[in-house]
Amino acid sequence: MRKSVVAIVGRPNVGKSTIFNRLVGERISIVDDVPGVTRDRVYAQGEWLSQYFNIIDTGGIEIGDEPLLQQMRYQAEIAIDEADVIIFLVNGKEGITAADEEVAKLLFKSNKPIVLGVNKIDNPEMRENIYEFYSLGFGIPYPISGSHGLGLGDLLDEVVSHFPQNEDEEDNEDTIYFSLIGRPNVGKSSLVNSILNEERVIVSEIEGTTREATDTYLNKDAQDYVIIDTAGMRKRGKVYETTEKYSVLRALKAIERSDVVLVLIDAETGIREQDKKIAGYAHDAGRAIVIVVNKWDTVESNEKTMKEYETKVRKQFQFLDYAPIVFLSAKTKKRLHTLIPSIKVASENHAKRVPTNVLNDVIMDALAMNPTPTLKGRRLKVLYATQVAVKPPSFVVFVNDPELMHFSYKRFLENKIRDAFGFVGTPIQIFARKRQ
Repeated sequence: MRKSVVAIVGRPNVGKSTIFNRLVGERISIVDDVPGVTRDRVYAQGEWLSQYFNIIDTGGIEIGDEPLLQQMRYQAEIAIDEADVIIFLVNGKEGITAADEEVAKLLFKSNKPIVLGVNKIDNPEMRENIYEFYSLGFGIPYPISGSHGLGLGDLLDEVVSHFPQNEDEEDNEDTIYFSLIGRPNVGKSSLVNSILNEERVIVSEIEGTTREATDTYLNKDAQDYVIIDTAGMRKRGKVYETTEKYSVLRALKAIERSDVVLVLIDAETGIREQDKKIAGYAHDAGRAIVIVVNKWDTVESNEKTMKEYETKVRKQFQFLDYAPIVFLSAKTKKRLHTLIPSIKVASENHAKRVPTNVLNDVIMDALAMNPTPTLKGRRLKVLYATQVAVKPPSFVVFVNDPELMHFSYKRFLENKIRDAFGFVGTPIQIFARKRQ
C-alpha cells in the first residue's frame, strides 16, 4: 500500500526541522549499534489518527552554496515532485517576507493541496499575527508552535483530509515485486534490460539519464514478477538531483512497494558508504534483500576471488547477514541465471509461516542448549512463542518480564529460528511480551 507523502516547505529559519521532528516523534533518531545503519533522516514516517504517511523535511536536503532564492526553488521542486500534500511553513513572529512570497509563487504552480502553517505562535496573544497570512492566498492559516507542540492537531487534521483516496493498489498477492537500489551508475538500468532481455529502459554511461521510474512486468518459470525500476532516481537538468539525500528519497518510495529489494554494488569500484546507507533503509523497512555484486566481468577472478569478495561484503554489511549475495554481470549476462531464483527464495521466505507447535519445539531445544540469562537475581522465563505476522516474519515470545530479555539472547533465539526454518534473504523480528 502506498503511503501519502507530505512535504514541509518554507524559507530558512521558519522552523521546518522542528516541525518535522514534532510530526515524526522519536522515529527521527534511529540509531543502530551495527556500523553503517546510523544516518541522517530527511524522510520519515508520521502517523495521525491511525493514518500513516511519509514526511519530507526539504530543509534538511543540502543544496550547497546556492543563492537563497535558488535554494527555495529546489525545495519547492522536490515537494512538487514528491508530495501529495505540502505544508507551507511561515514565521508568525516575523510576518510575511519577500522570501515567503517567492515560495508562495512557486507553490501556486504545483496544483497540489497546500496547508499553511504559521509557526512560532507560542501563546494565545500571538494568534492575531496569523491574519496577515490570509493574503498569501492559501486559505486558513493554522497557528502552530513547534517549540511548544501547540496547534499541530488542527494542522494534521487538515493535512490528512487532503490525502488521495483509494490509495490501495490492487496488487496480486502471487506476484513478486522487486526493486533495484544503489548509487548512480552501478548498473541498475542495464540489469533490468538484461533480465528482460530487451532494451526497455534508457541506458547511458552518464549518471542520471534515466528519466522515469517505471514498473515492468515479467513472467518467468510460471511466476509473475514486477520490476520497480529506481534508476530514475535523478532527473536530468536539476541541481538537487546531485544530493545524496534526494536519491535516497526516491529509493525509499520504491522500497516501500517491494517484496524484495536488490542492493546493487559495483564490483569495479567497490563498496562505498552510500551503498550501506541505502541498504540500511531496505533493512529498516523489513523487506527481503538480495545483495547483487554487478560488473563481475571487470574483476580478474580465480577460484578464491568470489569467496574473498563475499567476506569483504559481509564485513561491510553486518546488518544484512541474512541476505544472499549474487555475483553477476549485467553487461555480459555472466551468472545472470542465478538472480531470479535468489529473488524467489527470498520472497518465499519473506512470506513464510511456521506452525506454532514446531516453533515451540525449536524454542524449547534452544532453551535446553543455552539457559536463559539472569538480571539482578531474576531469571528470564520463556513460556511460549508464536508467529504473528509475515513480510517480514515476526514472532512474539511470551516471557515473565520483557526487561529480562537481553539483546544477545534475542539474537540467539533468532539464530536458532533461522537454523531451523531457513529464512534466507529476509529479516525476522522477535518481540518479547509479558504473558497476561
